[in-house]
Amino acid sequence: MSRLRPAPLSALVLGGLVLLAAIADVPLARLAHQSVDASGGSLPVWISAGFGVVGFVVAWRKPRNLLGWTLLGLAVFGSLSEDASFYNLANYQLRHGGLPLGWVSLLLQPGWAPALVLLGVMFLLFPDGRPPSPRWRWVVWTFVTVGLVWIASAFALTVSAIIDHHLQVDSGGNLVVLDNNAGSAAWWNAITTVASLVLAVSWLGSLAAQVLSFRRSSGERRQQLKWLLTGSAITGACLAVSITQSDDLSPTAQVISAIVTVGMLALPVSVGVAILKYRLFDIDRIISRTLGYAIVTGLLVGLYAGIVLLATHVVSIKTPVAVAASTLAAAALFNPLRRRVQRVVDRRFNRARYDAERTVVAFAARLKDAVDLDTVQEDLAGVAQRALEPAHISVWISPPERRDAGQPG
Repeated sequence: MSRLRPAPLSALVLGGLVLLAAIADVPLARLAHQSVDASGGSLPVWISAGFGVVGFVVAWRKPRNLLGWTLLGLAVFGSLSEDASFYNLANYQLRHGGLPLGWVSLLLQPGWAPALVLLGVMFLLFPDGRPPSPRWRWVVWTFVTVGLVWIASAFALTVSAIIDHHLQVDSGGNLVVLDNNAGSAAWWNAITTVASLVLAVSWLGSLAAQVLSFRRSSGERRQQLKWLLTGSAITGACLAVSITQSDDLSPTAQVISAIVTVGMLALPVSVGVAILKYRLFDIDRIISRTLGYAIVTGLLVGLYAGIVLLATHVVSIKTPVAVAASTLAAAALFNPLRRRVQRVVDRRFNRARYDAERTVVAFAARLKDAVDLDTVQEDLAGVAQRALEPAHISVWISPPERRDAGQPG
């Protein structure tokens, strides 16, 4: 430990705090008679832990990049807020204030406010810890200033509620006075409304700036932005699905909820990959495969539902034969449909790989009739350059005397 520099040591401490908070979430959720997957008053613990892992790795590897510390701070506030939400539910709804240190959990619970502010800062400072351009500095300062006022107001109202013993909590573990309703202080409602508007506008503006930067960028920066936008799109889609499935308790809905929870981790993972620049150029393949399988799944689900409806309502076949026939038809069409859809998607979203495959196929066709070694060598080098884009190319050919002697070359 004595050999660690201050920055990695700080990352280790914050990462350990996130880990302890994630572990504590399990008994606290059981104490509150809640599911661990419940969001309480903040992000689900799995999402906070995902941000924490990525933030720790980035802060450890690149301590000068503010994004690593931003992600770590988001994870710390989010995980502590989640723990405090469960503790508040157990203390003030089930035990009627009988648990110790209730005031500590009340002070920790508004951690969702700085977590949300830091999430916006992440987009504003992506990918190198600086605004997209110098003109965006005033947006960053406005965003941070309004966020700090909102955070300070939330904690001030919490302290006032503790002093006045107004300790009622809602079903999410939040203090009722922080619910931004008629029972809250008028100044708090006004600050929350203004802060929400400013933070939302700044957040959307930062996303728009990243999109515009993507159109002007090239090379490595373009790949980084692809990772960010792809992760944001997946997380946004999963969030929308989770909202629509929030009241459904069926087994299918629970499976979908588990998949959605994992999908929400796409944002921190994509941000971490983009910052660390790890296998950036795989993103085109990931996008094309994701779109391809999503389109194929949608088409097969529609086909399956159409055959079932046709068989049961039009032909009036009420036996399991209709379902079996629909399943077989969908299974038989999967591979042909996947190949056709993937070819179209690659042509649009993974053009380099699509062109590379066509180049290799054309070279194989020409190679059948080639007899001149120099021509083959030049053609091979050109194909490798277009398909793989290497830094340099070397072609080694066995000397004629070794080939005549039958020795391996």
